Amino acid sequence: MERKMAPLRDLVSLFRLIRVFRREKPDMVHSISPKAGLLSMLAAWLTRVPVRVHMFTGLLFPYAKGWRRNVFWLTDKLTAACATHVIPEGAGVRNDLLTSGVTRKPLKVLGNGNMRGVDMEFYTRTAAILHKASEIRASYGISGSAFAFLFVGRFDRDKGLVELVRAFRLLEHYGADVHLLLVGAEEPDGNPLSDSAKQLIASSSRIHVSDGWQADVRPWYAAADALIHPSYREGFPNVVIEAGAMELASIVTDINGSREIIRDGKNGVIVPVHDEEALYEAMKRFVTNPALVHSMASTARELVSDRYEQSYVRQCLKDFYKSVLK
Repeated sequence: MERKMAPLRDLVSLFRLIRVFRREKPDMVHSISPKAGLLSMLAAWLTRVPVRVHMFTGLLFPYAKGWRRNVFWLTDKLTAACATHVIPEGAGVRNDLLTSGVTRKPLKVLGNGNMRGVDMEFYTRTAAILHKASEIRASYGISGSAFAFLFVGRFDRDKGLVELVRAFRLLEHYGADVHLLLVGAEEPDGNPLSDSAKQLIASSSRIHVSDGWQADVRPWYAAADALIHPSYREGFPNVVIEAGAMELASIVTDINGSREIIRDGKNGVIVPVHDEEALYEAMKRFVTNPALVHSMASTARELVSDRYEQSYVRQCLKDFYKSVLK
């Protein structure tokens, strides 16, 4: 199944799904993500699957322009029309679905939002994790007194990396003893960084890029002093939840999901989208006020545990399944 629009291949995927559903005769089909949702809900509707559930995570149409916006809106509307039940991943997604007229079906966020939750036992600062974190800092020459910001995600313009790198370079000129860890990689079908942005990254001795995607990100969380997630759009970013579980305060943009996880001033700071200056000021505030960062970091794990612990998120989904499969 192609991630982007590919009409001929999408048609092939649709026919294959129809064939599977006819053979297996499921009681319920539950889809997540735009492309899988559209094809799965269409196939389930055509084969008369009795319970058809789609979870809307990150929406594309509110951020697209021109004909693409109309196409994304129509595909979301068709997905919702074919579904018997629609779940928004968070309150922000729910509001977008209602105000845009995508669906008039009842919309209920499960629990406090998020579809995966976080395993609090796994995301813990164990002795082994802290040892690996020390090795990461040492390998990049980050002293114990230096402040290290961490970004985790796709190296993509939509993740706000251009504003992040520019804001960080301003922080360097300010004279702060700071470092920036970038963990992730570019994706072939993404919105890659410009050559000028890549040059900004390469020209700084204090910006450190991981060797591609990391199988275990926990040591990187533990190696950092704060997470920074300046994305333009999200559904419900797992990385911000994971960082909170690992006792990190976060700087995030005012977008769906992030604004639901972060309580401004308690477990992190929220800044406007696309605002390089606001990002810089928030980063400078973190560097110059370690007591505030420590206080927010102490609160971060508690808030995640109360709202997004994995067993609770899973139980909410189980309860929903029971209610629709009577």
